[in-house]
Amino acid sequence: MSGATISQVRIAAAHDGEAELLVTLAFPNGGQSLVTLDEYATRALMASSGAESADALIGADWRHVRDALVAASSRFAKQSA
Repeated sequence: MSGATISQVRIAAAHDGEAELLVTLAFPNGGQSLVTLDEYATRALMASSGAESADALIGADWRHVRDALVAASSRFAKQSA
């Protein structure tokens, strides 16, 4: 996934009514992937990328999204330990 960047962000409602961030990753070959982030992952993404708004995420490296998903997932492992 080298070179992928965030090309679009949208806020949407999850099935439980909580807000989620929908992030579109754009790849150099023209491909796109949609990634859904919960509130925890969104906060991690904003912090790691230094963005102060969702629009400021445009152009950020995909690795920030990956790291945010890892952080969000890790919080459940810590709760069950």
